[in-house]
Formats: sequence, C-alpha cells, structure tokens
Amino acid sequence: MAETKPTMHAVRYESYGGGPAGLKHVDIPVPAPKKGEVLLKLEAISINPVDWKLRKGMLRPVLPPKFPHIPATDLAGEVVKVGPAVKKFKPGDKVVAILNHFKGGGFAEFAVANESLTVARPPEVSAPEGASLAVAGLTALQALTQAAGVKLNGSGPLKNILITAASGGVGHYAVQLAKLGNAHVTATCGARNIDLVKSLGADEVLDYKTPEGAALKSPSGKKYDFVVHCANDFPWSVFEPNLSECGKVIDITPNASAMLTFALKKLTFSKKQLVPLLLTAKGENLEFLVKLVKEGKLKTVIDSQYPLSKAEDAWAKSINGHATGKIIVEP
Repeated sequence: MAETKPTMHAVRYESYGGGPAGLKHVDIPVPAPKKGEVLLKLEAISINPVDWKLRKGMLRPVLPPKFPHIPATDLAGEVVKVGPAVKKFKPGDKVVAILNHFKGGGFAEFAVANESLTVARPPEVSAPEGASLAVAGLTALQALTQAAGVKLNGSGPLKNILITAASGGVGHYAVQLAKLGNAHVTATCGARNIDLVKSLGADEVLDYKTPEGAALKSPSGKKYDFVVHCANDFPWSVFEPNLSECGKVIDITPNASAMLTFALKKLTFSKKQLVPLLLTAKGENLEFLVKLVKEGKLKTVIDSQYPLSKAEDAWAKSINGHATGKIIVEP
C-alpha cells in the first residue's frame, strides 16, 4: 500500500485580484526540504503590504510566477527536518526566516526556508517578535545604513531624518534604528499614535492630518538630510522645500511616478534626489536585527494576532492600512 504523505493546513489564492474572501483554506502535503533548505513548523507569520499588493498584480506578470500561491514570507518557528548539506541547523532549533517572494509559502503550518535566510532565535525573542523582523526590519535597516549612510553605533555625523508613517511596520523600526545612529528624527503618524512614536525615540512627531503634518514641516525648522518615506500620496513638490541642499527621499514603495521623479532628478543633475529602495534580504542582516531585539535595543510593536483559520481577517486588516506596528498570524 502507498505511504500516506502528511498534510497541513494552508491558505492560498488562485488568481490575481479579489478581496480577503478569495483566500482559500486547503489541506495540502507538507513540503520536503531540498538541498540547503530546512523544514519549519511555524509558530508565527507576519503580513506585509507587499503580500496583498502582489496579489493585486503590482509586479504582474513577474510575481507570483504561478498559481495557486501561498502568500507571506516572514516566519518564526522550529526546525523539524533539514535537507542535504545543511550545516547550521538541526531539528529542534528555534529560528526566524524570510522566504523568497517568488515561492511564498508562509500562510501554512509548515514551510521550507533556505538555510542562508534562516537565523537562530534566542529565548529572549518571542516568535511574533522574530516573525515581524524580516521585510519590515530589513527594509528599515537597508534604508538607513545603506541609502542614508547612518552608522548604528552613533559614530557618524548628525543627520536630520524624516520618517513618514512612523507607526507602521517599517516606520516603527526605522525610528528606533535612526536613534541608535544618533540621528535627529522627525516622524509623521496619526494622532492616536503620537505618544507611541515618541516612546520609540522620535524627537518631533507630526500628525499627518494637520496642515503642518501634510506639509511635512519640522516644528524646529530643520531641513531633512534624508526622508525614509513609508507612506503614500506625497508628491515630490511636498518634499523638496523641506530637504537640505543635498537631501534625499528614500522611497520604500516606489511607484511609476516615483521612478519618473528619480529619473528626472538624475538627468537634471539635481542635488536633491529621490532614491527608490528595493529590499535585498541577507541572513547576516536579519541576524543583526535579532541580536538588537535580544539586547533590548529594538522592539516590535504588535498590532494584532490572528489564528491561521482567520487569515483573511488579518489580510483585510493589513489592506485597511491603519495597523500600528505588525500584524501576526499564528498556525
């Protein structure tokens, strides 16, 4: 008699478009790790806006490459099996991992991750904290250290930095990392989150619905050396008068308009630039963020937690766009 393969609960979609109700709950075989991969029993999964934007066809026809597709890439869990040539991990190890967006696989009870994008999770870091770090934390880290040149040991020159949507997933990490780098941070958020963003270290906080907040003007009159732009609907004309002579806007979700601005500023040799940022995930950077959480230097704000059986509710909450911090799904 043929051996019965173990199955797992997963949530997937079968085409572009459609709302949260279009997510399908299915039972499918547990994936097997290939060379250089580890099989994880998941404990926490974090949603990012890119997950549902891909479903809307943001990178069509590149991503996802085929249907059905299991979304979500940011995970924490326990290693249950290792593939050939895996050296860093063994069954029983607690880890944090980021999956490839081409493959996805996060909305499930088990997932296969590449060893190079999997890092150990110490007891001081909870599964929800660990799962929250990948896309959001790495994007904030890349924006500040690579695009803005902030040195997180505080040794570099003082930079004035604006962070928009500072109570969101990327924004709340960016505020904390910028302060580790001894920057002066101005932040924007909704009125209900002003105290939270101040508690994360922001020097000045603007309510984005006020005239001052909409104009992005620093209360102290400072010009921004860098903007980590995590929000939507701010044209270049709003940023430009608030930038220092060589100020740069780092756009973490560049659209067609942003790319046009980027090209025009390059062509005209403008000192003020728009810099589109595309995340390059690296295991050593994820390991660095986990270490910061362990040491109490970086904290994760959890907006809400949902069971995998209610994944569509978590999906809808993310689409709504007003989450404070990270949304977690738990198998």
